[in-house]
Amino acid sequence: MTHATHAPQIAYLGAQSTLSPLAVVALRVAVTLTKWSERRRTRLHLAQLDDHLLRDVGLDRQTAFKEAKRQFWLV
Repeated sequence: MTHATHAPQIAYLGAQSTLSPLAVVALRVAVTLTKWSERRRTRLHLAQLDDHLLRDVGLDRQTAFKEAKRQFWLV
């Protein structure tokens, strides 16, 4: 959700040619940290879903558990 909400602003900032190199690095770090945070939160929630909700999204308990245990920096 966070990525989708801020995507236009991030795209706008990234397209600006007046950004300093330091600002570009800071922007990339912020985007990366946001993605990692979202993955971590999503995987934690996935581990807590009951079997009925897992079936709704097309996953079984073992697959959900395997995904939930992945490190947040892995895609």
